[in-house]
Amino acid sequence: MSEHKHSPPPADDPVDPLFSRAASPFVRTEAPAPVAFASPPEGPQISLTSTWVTYKTQIQFGLAILAYLMVLVGSVTVVQANPDAQWKYLVVVLPVIPAGLVIWLTVRALGRLDEVQKRTQMQALGFSMVATGLVTFAYGFLEGVGLPHLNSTYVLPLMAVLWGVGYVALRLRYVFRR
Repeated sequence: MSEHKHSPPPADDPVDPLFSRAASPFVRTEAPAPVAFASPPEGPQISLTSTWVTYKTQIQFGLAILAYLMVLVGSVTVVQANPDAQWKYLVVVLPVIPAGLVIWLTVRALGRLDEVQKRTQMQALGFSMVATGLVTFAYGFLEGVGLPHLNSTYVLPLMAVLWGVGYVALRLRYVFRR
C-alpha cells in the first residue's frame, strides 16, 4: 500500500459553507462534544437581594396588611379602654391610613400587569362587584321578612371572596381553552 498524503483542495473547488447541509437527512452529523460545567454549590443559596427583588410587591403588601392589623387592634383596644373620651372617633378611623396604603399598593400592582392579566383582573373585579351587589340586595329583601340585620363590615370580605372565585374561574377557563 502506498502512503497517501492529504493535500489541500485545489483553489478551483468551491468551499462548502458552514451549515449548508444542516437539515439534510443524508449527511451524518455528529453530536457536539459535551461541555463540562462545575458542580453546583452544596445546599440552597438564598440571596436576600434577589428575594426582595422577586417578592417586593408581596412583601410590601404583607407589611401593609400587618400595619393595618396592628393599628386596628391598637385602636379597638384604646377605644374600649376609654369609651367616654372625646377623641375616640379619631382613634377609630386611624386604621384607614394603612388601609389606604394597601389600596395604593394594589392599584400600583394592577398597573404593572400585562394586558391579559389586566383583563382577567378587571373581569374578576367586575364579577365581584356585581355579585356582591346582588347578594347584598337580595339579603336586604330577606331582612325585610325577618332575617337578622347584618353589619356592613361583611361587604368587603364578601367582595374579596367573590373576587377570588371569579379570578379562579376565569383562569381555569383561560387554561382549559388552550
